[in-house]
Amino acid sequence: MAQRSFNIRHFAALAAVVQHGSVTRAAKAINLTQPALTQAIARLESELKCLLFQRGPSGMTPTEPALLLTPRAEAALAHIGSSRVTGTQLRAFLALARAGSYAAASEATGLSAASLHRAVADLSLALGQRLVDRRGRSVILTQAGQRRARGFGLAMAELRAGLAEIAAWQGKAAGRIVIGAMPLSRARWLPKAIARFVAIHPGVDISVVEGSHAELSGPLRDGEIDLMLGALREATLVEDMMQDPVFEDRPAIVMRAGHPLQKSPAPTAAQLLEYPWIMPGRDTPLRRYWEEMLRECGEKPPHVGIECGSVLAVRELLLSGDALTLLSIDQLRVELENGVLTTLPPPAPVSRIIGIVTRAGWRPTRPQAEFIDLLKDVS
Repeated sequence: MAQRSFNIRHFAALAAVVQHGSVTRAAKAINLTQPALTQAIARLESELKCLLFQRGPSGMTPTEPALLLTPRAEAALAHIGSSRVTGTQLRAFLALARAGSYAAASEATGLSAASLHRAVADLSLALGQRLVDRRGRSVILTQAGQRRARGFGLAMAELRAGLAEIAAWQGKAAGRIVIGAMPLSRARWLPKAIARFVAIHPGVDISVVEGSHAELSGPLRDGEIDLMLGALREATLVEDMMQDPVFEDRPAIVMRAGHPLQKSPAPTAAQLLEYPWIMPGRDTPLRRYWEEMLRECGEKPPHVGIECGSVLAVRELLLSGDALTLLSIDQLRVELENGVLTTLPPPAPVSRIIGIVTRAGWRPTRPQAEFIDLLKDVS
């Protein structure tokens, strides 16, 4: 997703005037001339199509839009961490960090590779840090580059949220919610919530990014996605995230219709191990729950010949033989209702907590908060 380019100086001017109450003190605080600061505020007001300050003999009084936007601007400036960074540099570096090469970043942004090279080089010089290392035609971020990329991503998320809040104040349906969806959430929970939400907020865009916990955690931390849905992890593994439990899921043993185990309504763990298993990778909660289920029944978890986290692929594999898996019935609801797959209860109870994950310190916009309420309501 191409990043919009923001003029960082405009937001710094806004925050300074709100904090100091006058152009003179604000200009001195951020090392701008008074005409330059006044022009920055005027341009921001023109872009937003609203007044940010009431001018009077006693100084500059912030309007409601200014009070909405200023905390977001201050948070963004803190994430950026330097007054020397420009919006063009920030956009170029984020594009490069996410694309992995100047050519791919050029295609994503529409900027020439030469312009991107120059902006990233200027950014590195302004910060006094080496941000990228070349690896042939690709680039990798240095440790400093990784920290800067995360901070810049969070800054962009704050500014987008601030603009969405002003649009809402103006009575415009605007904004965007980016949701990281792990497999279980995509089956019924998330679609039901989206259907209800868009009926209430047709002007708010929804973007769903599919992936595993490992694939989505980085984008969540970097501000690329707003919230993540799926099985919750141990708190020690996600100390920089907030986990909100929503409901309990009880997976079942799934197999094809007509499977030999259907003759045993309550098969033992030993009987289950007579057949091959298809399970997700070892780093997933479901795999650990499956192993714990077998150990609780006195059996050693067997070698898993096919590790797969794709429900579509697992479905086809189940239909083609006598393999078994452990899955939520919601994920295979259509196949179960049509009778092509069937389930049996596990020999020992298996359950997992499904919920909403956000980054620590995240402040949702009103539509984002309403979407989270809907998620809890439809669960």
